Amino acid sequence: MGKRAGRSQLLSTLTKKQKKHLRDFGEEHPFHDRVSGKEAKPQICQLSESSDTSNSESESESEPEQVSGYHKLLATLKNASEEEEEEEEEEEEEGSVHDAEMNKEDVSSDSFVEEETAAESAEMKENVAIPGDPEGSGGEEQPAGSSQKPPTEFTDAQHESLFSLETNFLEEEAGDGSCLKVSQDPFVQHVNKELKEKEIQALPANPKTTHQLKWPVMGQLVFSSRFQEMETFKPPKDFDLRLLHLHKPLESTWTKTNGQFLSDSPKSNSPFTPLQKELFLVMNSYRDLFYPERTALRHGEEVRHVYCLHALNHVLKANAQVLSNNSKRRGQKPGLCDDDGFRDQGLTRPKVLIVVPFREAALRVVQLFISLLEGDSKKKIIVSNKKRFQSEYGSDPEERPPNLKRPEDYEAVFVGNIDDHFRIGVAILQRSIRLYAPFYSSDILLASPLGLRTIIGGEGEKKRDFDFLSSIELLIIDQADIYLMQNWEHVLHLMNHMNLLPLDSHGVDFSRVRMWSLNNWARYYRQTLLFGALQDAQINSVFNKYCVNLQGQVAVRNVPRTGSISHVLVQLPHVFQRMDSESLATVIDARFNFFVNKILPQYRDAVMSHTLIYVPSYFDFVRLRNYFKKEELNFTHICEYTQKSAVSRARHFFLQGEKQFLLLTERFHFYKRYTIKGIRNLIFYELPTYPHFYSDICNMLRATSRGEEATWTCTVLYTNDSLNFNSNYGEPQIYQMMFLLLGNPTIHKTES
Repeated sequence: MGKRAGRSQLLSTLTKKQKKHLRDFGEEHPFHDRVSGKEAKPQICQLSESSDTSNSESESESEPEQVSGYHKLLATLKNASEEEEEEEEEEEEEGSVHDAEMNKEDVSSDSFVEEETAAESAEMKENVAIPGDPEGSGGEEQPAGSSQKPPTEFTDAQHESLFSLETNFLEEEAGDGSCLKVSQDPFVQHVNKELKEKEIQALPANPKTTHQLKWPVMGQLVFSSRFQEMETFKPPKDFDLRLLHLHKPLESTWTKTNGQFLSDSPKSNSPFTPLQKELFLVMNSYRDLFYPERTALRHGEEVRHVYCLHALNHVLKANAQVLSNNSKRRGQKPGLCDDDGFRDQGLTRPKVLIVVPFREAALRVVQLFISLLEGDSKKKIIVSNKKRFQSEYGSDPEERPPNLKRPEDYEAVFVGNIDDHFRIGVAILQRSIRLYAPFYSSDILLASPLGLRTIIGGEGEKKRDFDFLSSIELLIIDQADIYLMQNWEHVLHLMNHMNLLPLDSHGVDFSRVRMWSLNNWARYYRQTLLFGALQDAQINSVFNKYCVNLQGQVAVRNVPRTGSISHVLVQLPHVFQRMDSESLATVIDARFNFFVNKILPQYRDAVMSHTLIYVPSYFDFVRLRNYFKKEELNFTHICEYTQKSAVSRARHFFLQGEKQFLLLTERFHFYKRYTIKGIRNLIFYELPTYPHFYSDICNMLRATSRGEEATWTCTVLYTNDSLNFNSNYGEPQIYQMMFLLLGNPTIHKTES
């Protein structure tokens, strides 16, 4: 009786974890060994000073008796009680994981921050040195490890541990959302698809296969791919939101966030507009997309909403996969972990890069992220550094002159803060957003081409960094046409540094890196979304050259229905003169020679005064300006770099007839939209980049109408490659001509 009473008393003092360990291994865990004969609670574990000797003595003396007692005790345990205890044990562990996650959401916990950031402090000092350059510093960063003047940007050590994927578990509410179906989820299918070495080697020799389909809203779509397998599809008439595999909480928050565009069609139950539906179907298939019909006045915000949804959905799925594997690795026994089964990361953490032209666009993107994570939930998400972000990226309405009157498209483009030098890192968890995160601790990077150019640097520069671009899985370039007016070289420089092998490891766990990333095949898995307002040769070349997604590419190629020439409100004869060139490489010289020898002599006479020469390219403008100076022609000029006082003088001299010629650049017209008075003769040195600029310039003639309408002239130069469908350069030119000519069949054309 004494022994049985002792066993029952021993069993009653054991916790559930001790019972499970006792049942599995036949002995208590060494952590719960008793120091003395007195019973003590195992979770306290307070050892005396002589614990080592007493513990070893007690083990050696009581080992035979304890072992035999444990076996007898194990024999008395029933199967039913074992199952109940296992279920309770799992519930208890899940509860502890959830409690730990909730504690990590407490941003004000100093002890948590100190504990979690200790392992990452050294890495942050190295990696933040270059991206942490404060705005306006001219690209001069503090040296790595410098403690004299810490960087003022992208440093937020207080919230570092909250957004660390290595030290976090999945939240309990995200448990279902993290279980991705491999057979259906496009994200899992894309990242798990394996390429073979022979496919990569044969890629340069593979011909590009294309197939055209017409969709109801986007119109004519061209599917293309250099890989052997190319699949096309059409949008279904009706589809369930659950079939899109949106991660929580996007299924519930998207409808409210996108509600402003759904008010026009209350009968429709779809949470997408017809355009958003087709765009998201292409995005969700992880194909590259070029959509050239996104303007500030037409579909601009619709497109921004849908690509923000796709970017956030991609990040949440990727982070959920990492956090889920973290939990599985912690639950496995040492030595039994299969590292190949947990390859879920890239060589660096940033996954999404969103390139926008102005700070106002970055502000709207972040606001959409917050709205998509909050929705109509009463519980607000944690947004660190929100006030600082709003002060630096917001704008003061009083700063804009009240009497400034510009066209609607100008007001839509240049709204809010139009600073074009910025960059910011964003780290995201399920209920938290961290702004100004270090680049190597961020999930999403928001930047302008100029902001990235100052970090990437050039050849020979000591302080340059582009390792954060090595593992970009989703590249979004919005409003690409505006970069033509800024500096297109920055975009090309960015594309040349995308998905290169990093020069430093940046603390990565190579056992978790995907094999296609280690093989330097990341560019074949990167999805590129390119949005613009027009078909242009330079934009089209970027899409054809740098987009090599294994899923294929989709480009929208619609023929314009109306031409911008139909918006010309003045009676003006339009003469289109075609010039011949031997090749695309010589077209610049051919145009200059044709203008100097054939066009300019017709306007040297004093009768042809008040002649405005519209030059789209700044390089052509400099060449013409130097020629006019050399020939001592009576001219003045205005470009985007001309000071305001010089602009006023040039406009005055041209209006009064003191200057016969006025050279005007397209960028000046894009940024200022001044009305040039006194124009009687127009010469378009080249087709305008924006089709509506043609009608804008032509309509300036009516600003000073004094009965000279009969003498007005308009001459446009274009090359023979402009109508060549087979030319890679000339293909977008045909769209410029169509935008210009369609809608007005009575056009006079002459050839050289």
